[in-house]
Amino acid sequence: MASASKMVLQGATPVRQRATLIVRVLRHRSALVGLVIVLASVGAAVLAPLLATHNPFAHNLERQLAAPAPAGLLGTDHFGRDVFSRVIWGSRNSLFVALLSLSIGASAGIVLGLVSGYFGGLTDAVIVRLVDALMSFPLVLLAIFAVSILGFGTANVVVALGISLSPRFARVVRSQVLTLMARDFVEAARALGAGHVRIMLRHILINALSPIIVMITLYLPYTILVESSLSFLGIGVSPDTPTWGRIIADGAQYLEIAPWISVSPGLAIALTVMGFNLLGDGLRDVLDPKLRGEAR
Repeated sequence: MASASKMVLQGATPVRQRATLIVRVLRHRSALVGLVIVLASVGAAVLAPLLATHNPFAHNLERQLAAPAPAGLLGTDHFGRDVFSRVIWGSRNSLFVALLSLSIGASAGIVLGLVSGYFGGLTDAVIVRLVDALMSFPLVLLAIFAVSILGFGTANVVVALGISLSPRFARVVRSQVLTLMARDFVEAARALGAGHVRIMLRHILINALSPIIVMITLYLPYTILVESSLSFLGIGVSPDTPTWGRIIADGAQYLEIAPWISVSPGLAIALTVMGFNLLGDGLRDVLDPKLRGEAR
């Protein structure tokens, strides 16, 4: 009976830990505000077909540059397209590109960081030199360079952003691996005959998740900004795809007579970036034991 109770208690421990983490996040004011903003942005992207009041692609030359009104909450652009509907659909496209790019960049960076820190030697030296070379370029310039090689289009932009983000994750993961390699549980796993892959995944990566999660929440808004910059410059996704950066570019030449075209997606970008930054800062405070006492 006692052993059965002990097994049940041990099985519930991870659940309790996750519940405690959720409670800490909800009690952190900045993280809670950020979480609400992020959920609103993601919800708008997921429910775009239901929230859009007009067809975001439909031209209506009779309502060119119409000011915001009940018939069009954020007015129309130079083709008579409803700006509110385009901003809602733009959230779907911008967040999709940012999430997919970040997934590719984080995955590649995690693999490089794990291999570099775990095996060391020549492998580590080659990967570190490659990461340092890529890190010497600002993220925006590196993304522009990658797009110029791969070409325009959504798929190429995703790959370009993923390549640009990977060295950032590789450096952080490598530093975590080097720290964890000296821990006793890694030596114990080796002594028990665990293979390299098992040690890297089950004993090292699992203990390096906290900084990776924080990096994801902090780099996601930056990825949105970079994608918007590429779209604004006309080297991002195809011009007929509504993204926040593309909508801002469309309204740039009409700022004096129709500022709502560019201001609306600009505010959407600002709010979304702020939400992810607040959530990232809150997760950092909650997950870092050194900052946990200072979290508000």
